[in-house]
Order: sequence, then structure tokens, then C-alpha cells
Amino acid sequence: MIVVALYPTTVLAVNDQFDDPSDNVVSQNESYNDFLNDPPADTPSITGSSYILLDAQSRTILLGKNINDQVQPAACTKLMTVLLALERLELDDMITITLPMYIGIPESYYTLGVTEGEQVSVRDLIYATLLESDSDACLALAIAISQTELLFAGEMNIRATELGCTNTRFTTCYGNGDPMNVSTAHDMALILAELATHQDFIDISTTFQHTMSGTNLYSDSRIISNANRFISTQEYSYDHYIGGLTGYADGTGYSIAAAANKNGRKLVGIILGATDTCGRYEDMISMFECGYSTFITQPLDQGEFIPLFNNTIEQINTALLDTNLAVMESNMDLSPYVTTTSYRVSLGSTNTVELSNVIIDKSETADQEFSIPIYRVYNDGKTYIVGVLNIQVGQKDHIVPINPEKHSVWSGLRKALVSIIVILALLLILVYSLIVFRRKAINRAAKEFRNKNKML
Repeated sequence: MIVVALYPTTVLAVNDQFDDPSDNVVSQNESYNDFLNDPPADTPSITGSSYILLDAQSRTILLGKNINDQVQPAACTKLMTVLLALERLELDDMITITLPMYIGIPESYYTLGVTEGEQVSVRDLIYATLLESDSDACLALAIAISQTELLFAGEMNIRATELGCTNTRFTTCYGNGDPMNVSTAHDMALILAELATHQDFIDISTTFQHTMSGTNLYSDSRIISNANRFISTQEYSYDHYIGGLTGYADGTGYSIAAAANKNGRKLVGIILGATDTCGRYEDMISMFECGYSTFITQPLDQGEFIPLFNNTIEQINTALLDTNLAVMESNMDLSPYVTTTSYRVSLGSTNTVELSNVIIDKSETADQEFSIPIYRVYNDGKTYIVGVLNIQVGQKDHIVPINPEKHSVWSGLRKALVSIIVILALLLILVYSLIVFRRKAINRAAKEFRNKNKML
């Protein structure tokens, strides 16, 4: 039974049409990682020291293992550099290459082959970074933004914190093998989820081949081919892939970061410490397919909750009729999305609130504020807190009445205006009628005059 308790002794029954939510309640914060504790039976087996599959809309973790373990993200570090480049530079901006933009890069790393004094567009540098994982192109973007890689690493860490990354510390813009450059599967997923909101990132990442025009120093064009197997091969082709990077670090192993979009629903997958280069692609596809088939994300429409909202306020006010209290203010704060299993959604659900813990002190003269959870209860017993109903209860005599004098003035003025408009309308009708009548009289007289002339 839903009740409102009036402190200290009175308990008023409000409504018993809703069942109490089950004990299996998942709060808004807990819902983001609830599936880590209760994974679906058909969860795929993933090879990797840590991995995660994140719903980019609701930020719910669908699959995961050791998601907060710090490891070297290797070349996946470049994702943060590209994010900052897209946020702070224009694609058509030209960058003049300086010696620090390529001089310290190890020989075994992929490079575009830029030269001091060469002018290259931001667009071409991002293509080279995402398609070929070229470290000099990535370093050029970083130094163009912050003058040095060290200063840029600081900017990377600030942005990572803003995105909610709590276990990330970047020391390099491209993943140079520094063991102090660390992140986690969860943090990298947050970075890629933000990056996937940029259409330029998606367009560039899914390009099969890009032709870089000649520069001020080299007239020949350069071909930049996409090395990601989701794009470059038939064997691992994945139609829903929209962007990402791969990497390798000694002591960590192979890594892959990828985002997918199917029917408008974006998923982000990270695998760190995979055992081989091909297996990470296979595992990523398995995670994506599980995410799209096993889980569903639904937007929460506030209109759906309006009847519950109104009914709850009405019930509380009804319970307070014999007191000097009433609901003064109220509003709803809903989560934008709720993510759960497709099977659970197929069973159906109801939305409800639980008022049994709302204790209203009838002797209190000051306003009392309450945050009442809004539940979505699925028919298998699973219950999610999907929002909060905020209400403020206060003294009825605190309601400010409409100023009678002010009300009278406005009422009189409104009546006067209406009267004037009616009078003017009547006058217009009268004038129009007179004009019509006069014209008819003139025409009739003229007609009679013509008829008399014909008779003469």
C-alpha cells in the first residue's frame, strides 16, 4: 500500500492501486554497471585482459571484465588526440611542420613522412592518424594545439577528467610505449563514445582510401589507406562499424577500440590485452552482435509519466486535506534512457512510485522537500529507478492570493476594451449597411428614371 505518513502518529492511506516495487531494485547509478553483476546467459567469451561494451546513449555497461584495470592503451591513445583536434581546430587549417613534430618518433612506428617546413592540413593529418595510425601526423596535431607534447598531455588529462575518466593518465599523444601512459577499458570507452558524436570522425574513419594532395614541398600526392580490418578486408568487414583504432604494447598485448551504429543505436567496444591481432576483431564483432540482440535501450518520454505524476500529487493533496499542508511545487527529473535486456522488455512493465517512506511533519511551518523515486517495474520482478519526483510541501496559508485590487483593475480594463471593440464593430456594420442601402436606393432611382424615359 502507498501511504503518506504524517509525523508523529497519523498515517493516511493514499492509494493501493500500485504494488510495492520488488526488493530487486536497481538505482540510477547502479543501472550503469548492473549487468556486470548479472550477465546474460549468452554472453560471448572474449579474449583479453580487460574489455567493455558500452551503450553510448545510456552509458550502460552491457559487457565487461576488469574494466577499471590500468594498462597501456598503446596507439588507442591517439583517439584522445583526435578528439581534441576536432574540438579545437578546423579541418581546413594548415599546420607548418616543425622538427619536434617527428624527430623523436621510434623508427618502428608508422609515420606519414612529413618534413620540416611542409604545410599539411588538419584534415590530412587526422586521416593519417585514424587510417594508418601515423604517429608523426598525430604529434603534429598535438604540438599545433599546445606547442609541446608535454603541455598537450596535460590538456588530454583535463579533457579525460571532464568525460568522467578516473583512472587515466596520458603522458604521450600517440602511445609511445611509456609505461606511465595508462588508461582503462572503461575510460577509453568514454573517450570513444564522445568522439563518435563527431560526424567528421565517422566519415574519416570509415573511408577506405584517402588521397592527400601535394604540399608546398612535395608535388606528388600521397595515398592514405585504411588499415582497420573492419574496412579493409572482407573477412572482418562489419557494416555497422563507424570508427576506432587498434594498438599493441609490450606487456599488454593487442588492443582494439571500435564504435558501431545500428539503426541509430551506438555501441562502443574496447578490448585491451588481446592475445592475437585477428582474434580482437572477431571478439569485437561478437560483442557488438550480443549488444544489439540481447539488450535494448529505450528513451524515456516524459509524457508517459505525466498521468503518474498528476495522480501522485493529487493523492498526496487528498491525504493532506484535513491539515494546513499542501503540495506547493513539484517537478520530475527523468533519466533520458533506460537499458535492459530485450527479453525483459518483451514481458512488459509498469511505472510507479513508492510513498510509504514519505514522512510529512504536520507541525512543521517551514517548507518540506522530498525526492520520491520513480520506478519502472518489469514483469520479471526487475525494478529500475528511472527518475525522481521532487515535491515541496508547505503551509496552505503561504499561498499568495491574487491581489483583489489588481484583479479588479484588470477585469474592468478588459471589460472596457471588449465593450469598445463591440461598439466599433457595430458602428462598422452600421456604416457598411448605410452605404449598401444608399447604393441600392441610387440604383433603384436610376432604373425608374430610365423606365420613365422609355415610356415617353
